[in-house]
Amino acid sequence: MRDPGNYQPRFVDAGGEHEHTNRLAAETSPYLLQHAHNPVDWYPWGPKAFAAAREQDKPIFLSIGYSTCYWCHVMERESFENEAVAALMNEFFICIKVDREERPDVDDLYMTAVQLFNNGSGGWPMSVFLEPVTLKPFYAGTYFPPDDMRGRPGFSTLLRRVSELWSGGRDQLLEQADKAAASISADLQSSAAPVALDLALIDDATTRLLASWDQQLGGFGAAPKFPQPDRLLFLQQVAASDAQASKAVHHT
Repeated sequence: MRDPGNYQPRFVDAGGEHEHTNRLAAETSPYLLQHAHNPVDWYPWGPKAFAAAREQDKPIFLSIGYSTCYWCHVMERESFENEAVAALMNEFFICIKVDREERPDVDDLYMTAVQLFNNGSGGWPMSVFLEPVTLKPFYAGTYFPPDDMRGRPGFSTLLRRVSELWSGGRDQLLEQADKAAASISADLQSSAAPVALDLALIDDATTRLLASWDQQLGGFGAAPKFPQPDRLLFLQQVAASDAQASKAVHHT
């Protein structure tokens, strides 16, 4: 893992000068400064980025992470420092980078979107595609490898697919964004309302968690996986009366 204080970008010419400098160079966040010399034309979160997306009629690619995040650095090395991938990002998207420690509000909102699109799983880096007028998400994930792998699209493939849909199937993306926004709103409202805890709710939650448990490799959902202690703690509470819950906890 990189030491944020000693981070050195790859793109430095023979004279020691940076080959690329983007808008993040004016920021103060250590995480954003780590990306200030990527070939990606990053914007910080704010009105200038939103205006550019609307004026250029481009969807937004939003990347959220933090300075000590291992997979954030992996995705930077594999994709954001890759000239070919950066060219795709710059041509078809307005790209925004957010430090979750600087903007926990943005992080919390779009983490809900990531979990919505990934059966409850989330993590960092967050990779979210937004409609530029309303900032509603129409697709979201976490780490993407640069190339197609094990039946999953690589980041370059994903960028091209989203760009093609934006040009030729935008209504589908806008409909998906509206549905996602409605689900997120309902989720946030239900989270704020107190609910009486009963055995039916506990049984339902247990069933849902065990349905996403990877019985071969442990954890929940498909790779890439991230630690989810809240799920394990819940299953641990019901493990005394549920053999499968106990097995999931110990196997994971």
